Amino acid sequence: MTSPAPTVPGWRIGTLAGVPVFLGRSWVVIAVVITVLFGPVVGGVVPEIGAGGYAVAAGFAVLLLLSVLTHEAAHAVVAKLLGFTVHRIVADFWGGHTAYQGKQDRPGPAALVAFAGPAANVALAVGGWVALQGFDRGVVWLLLTAFASANAFVGVFNLLPGLPLDGGFLLEALVWKATGRRSSGTLAAGWVGRVLVLGLLWWVLVLPLIRGGGLDLWRVAWASLIALFLWTGATRAVRAGAARRRFERTAIGSVWRRASVVDAERPVDEPPWPSAEVWVVTDGSGAAVALVDDVALQSVPATGRAATPVSAVAVRQPPGWVVDGAAEDSVLDVVSTMQTLQSPVVAIRTPEGSVSGVVFAQDL
Repeated sequence: MTSPAPTVPGWRIGTLAGVPVFLGRSWVVIAVVITVLFGPVVGGVVPEIGAGGYAVAAGFAVLLLLSVLTHEAAHAVVAKLLGFTVHRIVADFWGGHTAYQGKQDRPGPAALVAFAGPAANVALAVGGWVALQGFDRGVVWLLLTAFASANAFVGVFNLLPGLPLDGGFLLEALVWKATGRRSSGTLAAGWVGRVLVLGLLWWVLVLPLIRGGGLDLWRVAWASLIALFLWTGATRAVRAGAARRRFERTAIGSVWRRASVVDAERPVDEPPWPSAEVWVVTDGSGAAVALVDDVALQSVPATGRAATPVSAVAVRQPPGWVVDGAAEDSVLDVVSTMQTLQSPVVAIRTPEGSVSGVVFAQDL
């Protein structure tokens, strides 16, 4: 009975209001692509810069990274203000994401969190455009133009009403509010996301041919990459919506394993051991912090059991792994916690205040 450590999403580069901020390893790829593609553009606008154009292009990649982090920081700040627990911010190849959760998850707050990211990009675009007015054509002018244009595009594009875009989360919240079921919103926004992909491919591939023109291979390549990203995210949303619908109908009590609580300092040979499927270990304050590893327990020799505390055969669990719930509640909060913590185990604290069961991902 072991719990692997959560996967680290990249290099930790700082914190924001206590929230860890990570730079995904895949971001290096997009930084190199931007540098290689934007370098010649800089050289065309400022011919005398020579090879220094690639250094300017690398600077633009950094500006885009700051834009992504600002976008995700806006999500995180609004989420915290609305009472959500924010676990991490990640910037990666596809842009980034913010992991958060909350018992008070409702359509209104979810929509506000979703809208915050594009709003931050639009604000950056406006700021870049205002700053642009003070410079003549040159390196700074080019950087500000590219910065403002990129943020304007990202802000508007993200508001398209299909998952995995932020506009898709807004549509999800709208349908969720109308139907009372988040799964319906997720399914609707996922299918609209697929329709957006088809519309993008029609615009880039089919429409130019109908008009008698040729295909711009560079445009086709970028559109295909974006379409792949959107289709993958939309498909995941459709599957997640279907899974959520099933979980809405699944009670915690139908999948949990009954648990008994043992103190961390208790000797492993002290009778009687609780007759339960899972043993939850508590610390000195009574908080549930670990699970007894039955394999490790059986490996302790009989002669050493009296001197071996339970803590020696326990697997520490991540903070936040205990979820409040009753046996008749749906497993939605359990699944959300597993996804957020990247942990396959969640303990259930019932209204009576005790940990009565443990849910394992394999049982779901």
